[in-house]
Amino acid sequence: MFAVTCTRTDADNPLAGLTLGEVPDPAPSGGWTTVSVRAAALNHHDLWTLKGVGIRQDRLPIVLGCDAAGVDEDGNEVIVHSVIGTPVHGDETLDPRRSLLSEVHDGTFAEKVAVPRANLVPKPAALSFEHAACLPTAWLTAYRMLFDKAGLEPGSTVLVQGAGGGVATALIALGRAGGYRVWVTSRSEDKRAKALELGADQAFEPGARLPERVDAVMETVGEATWAHSLKSLRPGGRIVVCGATSGAVPPADLARVYFLQLSVIGSTMGTREQLGRLAVLLGQTGVRPLVDRVLPLTEAAEGFAAMRRGEVFGKVVFTVGGE
Repeated sequence: MFAVTCTRTDADNPLAGLTLGEVPDPAPSGGWTTVSVRAAALNHHDLWTLKGVGIRQDRLPIVLGCDAAGVDEDGNEVIVHSVIGTPVHGDETLDPRRSLLSEVHDGTFAEKVAVPRANLVPKPAALSFEHAACLPTAWLTAYRMLFDKAGLEPGSTVLVQGAGGGVATALIALGRAGGYRVWVTSRSEDKRAKALELGADQAFEPGARLPERVDAVMETVGEATWAHSLKSLRPGGRIVVCGATSGAVPPADLARVYFLQLSVIGSTMGTREQLGRLAVLLGQTGVRPLVDRVLPLTEAAEGFAAMRRGEVFGKVVFTVGGE
């Protein structure tokens, strides 16, 4: 079958290890099954893998891709939940040995992918394969951050740091649908304008003084925005952090944290049940992921290059076979 693989890693030139071509079909066993992929979405995780982050060299070559929607062996249209782990207190994301597809097991940038049967979620008929493929990583992460970890009621104000990426655009769209007032930051004037078009109420330059303090901050940037995130919170507010693309060890400013009784909440991905509820939410509300571009899987290198250049607003989706 045709697939997009990581054959070697290079921190300085990650695309050098991106290989497109034929690989053996998956051979699932022991409670696993095969999904014929119709669409798969690109994440920064895939670029980081090519850089050598979070991947062991003995796992190479490995098929890239965490996200997919397709058709299972029984002909059902499904979304693939990409977290491979044993539930701890009912939550597979708490398993310290968990992995995502494309870390230990081959990923979704292929004509077929092998996954545990329990990881399949029904795809609502109202969702296209392209939109459904955007959900398992970025949109599921945003859903859990907003509706599980943030602990907010509709009408609350949320600051999203770093508009433009898949998680940030999902936070804007889902926050708007959930009745939150959504503010965003971005270095790019164009991305701030696009965030407003997507549903953000206000957009600011990084570090800007806000009109008022917010109830919660959705933090994916890390070191570059951490001080601003802390200063932007009202007393008793919370930061929900799911990533740290600019650095993971910022000054903690613990005096501010304890004096204002702030909370810092970690969040990673989401459960299979939450992915199912997210799919239902989109089916009920009409909210859809913002897709920056759709490319055939044979042109995946173009999507990787655009993401590396920072020219993506929303999701890059690869289509595979089918109609």
